[in-house]
Amino acid sequence: MPLIRTRNLEKFFETGYGRTYVLRRIDLDIEPGEFVTIMGPSGAGKSTLLHILGMLDGAWNGDYEFDGHPVHRMKPKQRNELHKQNIGFVFQSYHLLDDLTVYENLEVPLSYRKIKRAERQSMVADILDRFQIVGKKDLFPNQLSGGQQQLVGVARAVIMNPKVIFADEPTGNLHTAQADEIMELFQQLNGEGTTIVQVTHSERNAEYGKRIIHLKDGWLDRDDTA
Repeated sequence: MPLIRTRNLEKFFETGYGRTYVLRRIDLDIEPGEFVTIMGPSGAGKSTLLHILGMLDGAWNGDYEFDGHPVHRMKPKQRNELHKQNIGFVFQSYHLLDDLTVYENLEVPLSYRKIKRAERQSMVADILDRFQIVGKKDLFPNQLSGGQQQLVGVARAVIMNPKVIFADEPTGNLHTAQADEIMELFQQLNGEGTTIVQVTHSERNAEYGKRIIHLKDGWLDRDDTA
């Protein structure tokens, strides 16, 4: 069974001249353990699709099933719960909380899950060690480089052991060496069984995955398997 399955997925805005479509009739299956890249020109609908699949956007039409759950029939609260239990999100602009330390930023997703303090401390300690950022735990985001901030962003997405990580231009603000480090990390996570779905303009980043979905003017234009 696909982890992600959409049928006739559409998003549009009502304007004075009728409907302006951002996505049109997207039929998509993503299997557990895949590493998928979504590419296309600016305005093609890439980030919109990613945000719908990641349950950050609830205003769309069509059918969407996530791990057998009918997302299209869910109320916002149910959808939010499904997101929290299964999804990690990595953003281009990091989205760390500026007034929290690295340690506290990593603890935030755990606080949503009513995990006891001792267990939270253990999980944060494990992820700090795994990502080799123990020495950064008491620093604030503005004391970190862009690459370090994104490393924390990925660690925060991973800490709940999600079924899928959605990454929206995850290396857009990084130089090449930092970008390669983040992509190698995604490749490693994928090798351990985590499904990865990324939006990128970078052909170099796309090579880390095994499937590229091309969007054009909101339509699914091409689906290539490496």
